[in-house]
Amino acid sequence: MRVLFIGGSGNISTACSRLAAQRGFDLVHFNRGQRRVELPAGVRTVRGDVDDRRAMALALAGQAFDVVVDWIAFDPAQAAADVEMFAGQVKQYVFISTATVYQKPPRHYVVTEDTPLGNPFWEYSQKKIAAEQLLLEAHRRHGFPLTIVRPSFTYGDTWIPTALGVDFTPVHRVRQGLPLVVHGDGTSLWVMTHASDFAKGLVGLLGRADAIGEAFHITSDEVLTWNQIYQCIAEGAGAPAKMVHVPSEFVASVNPALGAGLLGDKAHSLVFDNAKIKHLVPEFRCTVPFAQGVRQSIAWLDAHPEEQVLERNAALEQILGAWYR
Repeated sequence: MRVLFIGGSGNISTACSRLAAQRGFDLVHFNRGQRRVELPAGVRTVRGDVDDRRAMALALAGQAFDVVVDWIAFDPAQAAADVEMFAGQVKQYVFISTATVYQKPPRHYVVTEDTPLGNPFWEYSQKKIAAEQLLLEAHRRHGFPLTIVRPSFTYGDTWIPTALGVDFTPVHRVRQGLPLVVHGDGTSLWVMTHASDFAKGLVGLLGRADAIGEAFHITSDEVLTWNQIYQCIAEGAGAPAKMVHVPSEFVASVNPALGAGLLGDKAHSLVFDNAKIKHLVPEFRCTVPFAQGVRQSIAWLDAHPEEQVLERNAALEQILGAWYR
C-alpha cells in the first residue's frame, strides 16, 4: 500500500511513520524538509511547500497513492485544496483534526464521536471544525473518501506536555525550585496519549474501506488529574513539584493566547470513550503510562540540550506575578 503523509516529521506523525514503515507500507513524506528527524529506512521525502499547490502537483507527478494523510491542514481553505487535488485519485483521505472540536463546555466529561462539535473559545478548534464540515460535505455530495481522526493531547520524546505548553519549561522550573502554574484546583480529569500508542490506532485505519465516512478519536484510557500529571513530570525530573493553583479564567485574563487553549480544552474534565477505534482496530491498546512516557521525554531532552526550549518560562512568571499581586 502506497501512503502519502503531508507533513510527516511532527510530534505525532514521526511515530506513525515509524510504525507504518515497520508494517511494510510504501511511505512518502511531502514537506519542506526543515525539521531534523531521523526517518525510518525506506521512507522517502519529497520536498515542497503545501501552500504552493501547482509546485506540489509537479513534485508528485507520476506518483499514485492509495492513502493520503494530511497532518498539517488547519483551515477550510487547505482542506478544499486537498479535495481538489486528491478527489478521484486516492482510495482514502485521512484528515488529522483535533479532539478540541468537541463541545465546550462539555455536557458530560465522557466524550464519544457523537458528542456535538463546538468550541467558542479557541480559533484553532473553530478552523478545524470548519475544515471537517467542508470535507464531510465533499464526502456526502461526491463520495470523497474521507476519514477524520481527532487526537487529544498526544506527546512524544520531544514534548513535555502541560496545560500551558509542551517545552522544557516545567522540567527546568522544578529543577530550579521554581513553582509551576496549575489551573483550577488541579483535580479535573485528563488523558495524555503517547505518540507511539496513537500510531497503533492511526496506522490501523489506513486502507480500511470501513473507515470511510467515519470520525475517530484515538487516546489513552489512563485517566489522571492535572495534579498527578505535574507530579509525574516532577518525579521524572528528579525534583519536588511546587504547584501554585490559579483559576483558568485568571490565566486567560493575563495571557489570552494561553487562555484560549485552556478554556477551549484543558480546563475541563475530558475522558474519551475509545470503543469505536477499538472495534475497527482490535489491536489498538495503549501501553505507555504517562509516568513512563514523560520520563522518556525528559531523558531524550536531557540527551539533547540544544532542544531544551524555555519558551513558556516568561509567560509563567507573568501569570504568577499577576496572581501574587
